[in-house]
Amino acid sequence: MHRYIPNTEADLTCMLDRLGLSSIDELFRDIPRELLLENGLDLPEALSEQELISKMMGLSKKNSGVNELTCFLGAGAYDHFIPVVVGELVSRSEFYTSYTPYQPEISQGTLQAIFEYQTMICNLTGMDSTNASMYDGPTACAEAARMAVDSTRRNTIAVSRTVNPEVRKVLDTYMDLCGFKIVEIGMDNGATDISQLEEQLNDDLAAVVVQSPNFFGIIEDMNAVGELLSGSKTLFISYVNPISLAVLKKPGEYGADIAVGEGQSLGNSLNFGGPYVGFLATTKKLMRKMPGRIVGQTTDVDGKRAFVLTLQAREQHIRRSKASSNICSNQGLNALASAIYMATMGESGLKEVATQCMQKAHYAQKKLTENGVYKPLFDRPFFMEFAVTSAVDPSSVNRDLLEAGILGGYQLSREYDEYTNGLLLCVTEKRTKAEIDKLVDCMLETAAKEGRGMA
Repeated sequence: MHRYIPNTEADLTCMLDRLGLSSIDELFRDIPRELLLENGLDLPEALSEQELISKMMGLSKKNSGVNELTCFLGAGAYDHFIPVVVGELVSRSEFYTSYTPYQPEISQGTLQAIFEYQTMICNLTGMDSTNASMYDGPTACAEAARMAVDSTRRNTIAVSRTVNPEVRKVLDTYMDLCGFKIVEIGMDNGATDISQLEEQLNDDLAAVVVQSPNFFGIIEDMNAVGELLSGSKTLFISYVNPISLAVLKKPGEYGADIAVGEGQSLGNSLNFGGPYVGFLATTKKLMRKMPGRIVGQTTDVDGKRAFVLTLQAREQHIRRSKASSNICSNQGLNALASAIYMATMGESGLKEVATQCMQKAHYAQKKLTENGVYKPLFDRPFFMEFAVTSAVDPSSVNRDLLEAGILGGYQLSREYDEYTNGLLLCVTEKRTKAEIDKLVDCMLETAAKEGRGMA
């Protein structure tokens, strides 16, 4: 089997004859002349396959990831332990070659996998139904906002400034292109300003988006948000970390109408930033407004357990141009990885992961701040991420950490100008006491080298 199948001159001549054209230039005549590349690409000489592989391997060795570095970076993508069984099962050919189930009656294995995924996400979030699935957390949030606008016939979405900046950017793009308005809710000591949220409530507000644990790792008062919106037509969109739901209240318990989030932490690798898998779960009342598909369980003509696509409000199916979304494909393999992870860990396993994340993060914060060189940026309860500040430039801290084989924290000044020296650190269940102690020692050494304590 040939790896490369180039077109011969005879192939090109045959193609052009069939099209009634005399040259390749004529084929592309609709492209404006000023946009055409006049000269050839400035590329190096062609390499043999062996030479190319050697070159690419050399380039790849310039990268360092979580396999080479000890990771304390979070900010939306998390280095959790993934049981070997996840990779083993998702790499089976019947899974990794399957696509979206356009002919569900002959895709029973795929449908069952999706059904089990949906069941576990509903159990985790406490919601009535979920789809399978979304591209990632940010697009899931944007789709939830569109659901809210469609359901309430209102045009404004309020989003807390403590929501992950990447989520807010995607939300802004979606809403702007759809002609809807975004208003920002400020924050108080790293958490959503509830009083400011209350001031924003009006007859044009379709939904409020609040994240917990939020971007700073802080556990928000979701009960207060739920109580504030209770009885109103404004919907409550809760953006959550699925691992945290093993120990924190579920969105369904504090009155959320739609629960969304990033499912990467459920058995999916960091993958250099993607592909990931977003989840979107909602109440029975809003179920028919949900994009994507829902797999249901039934019995066949022989009375045996079977699976079907029960709701599929998509442009390719029953609603076509009236579809609630243009989502075209579920992240089937990623959703399957999440389902296998959740089934493998079970309720007690997920709780153990969440508990270890929380305990280790609190240990790290205590050790790092006990001598006053670094101080907590916020005085709030947190899950597995926390922010610290000092007189030391965070870029210097991260540089020294990298030299010590540690992937440091997220510099908050990249998105929050007011937190010039803020550094967001993440501690998952993978981190050991020795690794945490090394992080603390390295950060204190940097502060001492810089000759600075707290200003």
